[in-house]
Amino acid sequence: MDGAVKKTRKPNPRENAFPLSAATFCYTIPTFIEGFKRDLEEADLTETLKEHKSNYLGNKLEKCWRAEEERAAKKNAKPSLERVLVKTFVWEYLALGIVLIMSEAVRLTQPMFLGRLVRFFDQRQRNQTVVQPLILGQYLSYYNENSIISQEEAYYYAAGVVLCSLISVLCIHPYMLGVCHIGMKMRVACCSLIYRKALRLSKASLGETTAGQVVNLLSNDVNRFDLAVLFAHHLWIGVLETVICTYFMYLEVGIAAVVGVCVLVSFVPLQMYIGKRISVLRLRTALRTDERVRLMNEILSGIQVIKMYAWEKPFAHLVAQARKREIQFIRNTSFLRGIFLSFIMYSTRMALFVSILVYVLSGYNITAEKVFVITSFYNVLRQTMTIFFPQGIAQVAEARISIKRLNTFMLFGEIQLSKNNEKIQKIDGEKSLDLSKSSNGVEKAPKKAESGVFITNATAKWSEMSIHNTLTDINIKAYPGQLLGVIGPVGSGKSSLFHVILQELPLKEGQLTVNGSISYASQEPWLFAGSVRQNILFGQPMDKVRYETVVRKCALERDFRLLPYGDKTIVGDRGVSLSGGQRARINLARAVYKQADIYLLDDPLSAVDTHVGKELFEQCITGYLKNKIVILVTHQIQYLQEVDHILYLEDGIGRTGTFRDLQASGLDFTRTLGESTEVEDVTNKETEMTRQLSIRSVASVEVEAPQAVEEQKSSGNIGGYVYRSYFAAGGNCCVIFIFFFLFFAAQLFSSASDYYLTFWLNREQKDHVLNKTTTNTNSTVIYEWWHFSRETSIYIYSFIIASLVIVTNVRSFTFFIVCMRSSTRLHNNMFTSITRATMRFFNTNSSGRILNRFSKDIGAVDELLPLAMIDCMQIGLALLGIIVVVAAVTPWLMVPTCCIGLVFYFIRIFYLRTSRNVKRLEGITRSPVFSHLNASILGLTTIRAFEAEEILKQEFDNHQDLHSSAWYSFISTSRAFGYCLDLFCMVYITLVTFSFLLIGNENFGGNVGLAVTQAIGLTGMFQWGMRQSTELENQMTSVERILEYNNIEKEGQLESDPDKKPPASWPEKGKLEFRQLFLKYFPQDPFVLKDLTFLIQPKEKIGIVGRTGAGKSSLINALFQLTDTVGDILIDDVNISGLGLHDLRSKISIIPQEPVLFSGTMRKNLDPFDEFSDSELWKVLEEVELKEAVENLAAGLNSKMSEGGSNFSVGQRQLVCLARAILRNNKLLVLDEATANVDPQTDGLIQHTIRSKFADCTVLTIAHRLNTVMDSDKVMVMDAGTMKEFDHPYKLLQNHDGIFYGMVQKTGKTMAESLHQIARRSYESTSTL
Repeated sequence: MDGAVKKTRKPNPRENAFPLSAATFCYTIPTFIEGFKRDLEEADLTETLKEHKSNYLGNKLEKCWRAEEERAAKKNAKPSLERVLVKTFVWEYLALGIVLIMSEAVRLTQPMFLGRLVRFFDQRQRNQTVVQPLILGQYLSYYNENSIISQEEAYYYAAGVVLCSLISVLCIHPYMLGVCHIGMKMRVACCSLIYRKALRLSKASLGETTAGQVVNLLSNDVNRFDLAVLFAHHLWIGVLETVICTYFMYLEVGIAAVVGVCVLVSFVPLQMYIGKRISVLRLRTALRTDERVRLMNEILSGIQVIKMYAWEKPFAHLVAQARKREIQFIRNTSFLRGIFLSFIMYSTRMALFVSILVYVLSGYNITAEKVFVITSFYNVLRQTMTIFFPQGIAQVAEARISIKRLNTFMLFGEIQLSKNNEKIQKIDGEKSLDLSKSSNGVEKAPKKAESGVFITNATAKWSEMSIHNTLTDINIKAYPGQLLGVIGPVGSGKSSLFHVILQELPLKEGQLTVNGSISYASQEPWLFAGSVRQNILFGQPMDKVRYETVVRKCALERDFRLLPYGDKTIVGDRGVSLSGGQRARINLARAVYKQADIYLLDDPLSAVDTHVGKELFEQCITGYLKNKIVILVTHQIQYLQEVDHILYLEDGIGRTGTFRDLQASGLDFTRTLGESTEVEDVTNKETEMTRQLSIRSVASVEVEAPQAVEEQKSSGNIGGYVYRSYFAAGGNCCVIFIFFFLFFAAQLFSSASDYYLTFWLNREQKDHVLNKTTTNTNSTVIYEWWHFSRETSIYIYSFIIASLVIVTNVRSFTFFIVCMRSSTRLHNNMFTSITRATMRFFNTNSSGRILNRFSKDIGAVDELLPLAMIDCMQIGLALLGIIVVVAAVTPWLMVPTCCIGLVFYFIRIFYLRTSRNVKRLEGITRSPVFSHLNASILGLTTIRAFEAEEILKQEFDNHQDLHSSAWYSFISTSRAFGYCLDLFCMVYITLVTFSFLLIGNENFGGNVGLAVTQAIGLTGMFQWGMRQSTELENQMTSVERILEYNNIEKEGQLESDPDKKPPASWPEKGKLEFRQLFLKYFPQDPFVLKDLTFLIQPKEKIGIVGRTGAGKSSLINALFQLTDTVGDILIDDVNISGLGLHDLRSKISIIPQEPVLFSGTMRKNLDPFDEFSDSELWKVLEEVELKEAVENLAAGLNSKMSEGGSNFSVGQRQLVCLARAILRNNKLLVLDEATANVDPQTDGLIQHTIRSKFADCTVLTIAHRLNTVMDSDKVMVMDAGTMKEFDHPYKLLQNHDGIFYGMVQKTGKTMAESLHQIARRSYESTSTL
């Protein structure tokens, strides 16, 4: 949506790589070298592969989804997204399953080779009747002193052991990259499908979901695919492997193998149950996360209002509650995952223990060959059945829950737009579209006809649950060259009429015919992050002549001269860096720039000052668009005499006629029209010149494109402070000590079980030799004190295994408790930091960027980081344990072990430099995807009115492609790292395996078996540990990104120091004084307010007026201390610079320019601190004439508001803000364009309420309609940040050279006379007092 020219990127190195390069990951070497030399930037990302393109995958999945919808419709069933995903990706995934089978088959042959080799070391003659079909046994057999295996054969078996590992390595890495590809493609395809669906959502469906929920679908739910595909194949391969391994172990130890495998398999039902529970909890967690992200989205959208109301604490409480509910489910899920991970430590050891116990109790002697052959098989099963199989159950279950959530979203109702299906054809130079009554109110029936909008007996309502119709029996006929004015009180259905014409609101009855193309300007200006020019063009081709004309007609020329980069100035998310008037005129310019037959303008004159409003109406609406059909919603009644036709709406019922017809009809409202047209200036003011971003360098003349503020990004190593901060958030030193102690204790028992088994085996072998060589007397046999009987050995082994089970589970629970505490505190600290941030931070960082950290990064810290960390710690300690065990049994093996450890360490350093950079880039390229989605949902009506869905879809695809490029770099470099480690592992296995043959001085088969199995296990674990340590470091970038937001620029303290705290009754009078005040928004900027000095006496009513950029709203920012000021502001002689912000802001009431309501109850919107009773709230609602509207809601005061209060009209929201101000009852009231979006009647109500309710208060009114400030005690005229005039309006009007006099004269002769009279009457009444 930024509309920027797409950068040409370097081709992807994988695109044209040779097959050998692709198979060996050599194409990643340039990325590693570049990443090692310097920090990688976004410019270093390559083009994404064609098979990963968002557009290609989106089209592919959408085609299948459409086919599924048709199939489901025929069978009267619900379409299934799961079935669609299976159909789209199943064959590719099954092909990779074949590669995995080959790899696993090779792994299964390895134990037999090893068994034969170990047998060579066994000094006992063995019965050769048992067939040893596989390689492990063959290798160990060579060392039997009576072995029939030659040395040459032993070398073959040793080579077999090495070759098995090599083939496994060559198969498994391409497989892993392949499944990562499929997971990524599923994710990208689903994201594309969701976005396309979001663009088609009906307004009713938008009420059922929120932008935050859709962001969560894209940030968390689709990520389940990346993990699920990794483990899904193991669900069936695990079962197959278990059967095969059981068979081969049965050949070794008979029924004892079956009993051991039964113990191992008995964990499976428990794993399945836990997996099911995790999936249920996952769904509940997702709902809680949706709620929290939605809440965060609302808070970020309304942060300025929250600060001005001093509502940070109630919102912090709301977020804390939402977070607490979310963490509760995450904690339960984590405990279950902890049990899962504990199985890795003890399940195979328990199975091995049971097998040996049954074998021994059956009267057999245990031997090295038998034990290490079944140990090797159990190691195969351990990886499959205790790691991959349970992970498969959990991840597939979670993925299915996510698919179900995506499926629910895909089934939401869509808007029935005929243009979605078929382009409107031009007929005789005109676009023709006839929409007549059907089941949904409209249907396409093109016909050749004159351009126009024809509505006959139209009735519509937004919700089926609603008792009253939104519109009832509306009739309209609009032809080219006609200007139709739509007027009516707040909530009468004016905007809903436009939604009917735009087909956003389906008709219940009646007929709608629209002949011609439509352009639309929404009531609330919708701007996206990009330049002003991009916002006006909005995907339309640049026509320089038309563009310049539109800019001139929309009164934007002066603004472009003032903006630092002209029309290339970046406007920021939601246009935050522009004034309200600028946003409204850019919104209007976008609508006018589009070549259309019909222009729907929803109150475009509300946010502009008198002369600009008049210019817009005369130059643009009745001038430039005079030959078009223009339907104008307005409250500016002085223009109604110039419209051709008027539609007056009240409670959804319309009355049409000319101005004279309605004036004579006797309606209350039209009487107001007749009276007011002569006397009232209705055009509004223009708010302050660009604040924040726009004033970068006012002196700059050239219009080079500015750079958007980059997202904060760290570089280099993940600092130790990140780990310290993470653990410090989890608990104090004592907690962390217990935490690490339990990990060491669990590993101690784990290593003890391995070592004791070998010790027992060697003791059995030694006893057997001694018993065989001694005579009848026992005198020559001397037993050491540590010699244990077989029965004692069984007891000791049993104790070690039982201790291992208990300690491992306690360790897992403790670990996740600490992690959850860390996660909670990190989130709370970041949220506190965000709410305490200056407004400058929000104006330079998009909501998508901030939401990314609250959704994706918090999600990673909640769930992915603990898994990577426990894996890393578990593996790290296991490696240490293995090294200690190997050193105790075969000390000389430490030499190659240390060498391989050093090699791995240096490879890891080389890899980490690149990996960290790529992971950070992946995080940064993700933010625009969320920002784009968020902005699209907010501007959905405008997007559809402009038929810009295709352009925005392409933009979204571009954002996704950039992220895919970063993600592909991440998974390919990660896989290349694993591949490289495994190749070095092969060297290590070769050294260890052949060393026994070459050196040949080993006497115990147990030692050979332990050394070789540990070597194989150690290398696999070494490379996995290295990869997990990098994964941990990569996930720690999320903690780092969260911690970055703890260090953002913050406002002053919320509470005053005890010695400076004002009394509770302050301010008692409402006296306000500015002394030599200066204000600027950025340190490098010039001052926006300059040397502002004035005094406002208690109870005075002050109007503040001025042209664009005069500094009116900056004055309010200074009063609320929303930005840095130099100088003094005194309220009742108390300098506010020494006060806490809450002490200050809670004592000033404001009715803001853009009314903000939050989802939650009406009660919480009025009284978040629960300070008032229901009766007081109902009373204040009655005073602002909202009582009836709230009573009509299902639960009255406890009724839920939609996101952003969208179930109330803008005018009604403004009345809620007035109700808040009345409840606060402060001595200072500020009205910032408070009546910009309301009709004259409501404006009159607000003015009357203010005069009566705030008679004893000091009131500052930023002029919105000049007549509202003409009876003020004083009017302050501002220009270019300075106060030019300040006196009673009547006195100011005596100065014919004054700015204020000029502003009044520009309203027209009749209006000016009227305003003079109001000022004179006010002055005379004041004088008599």
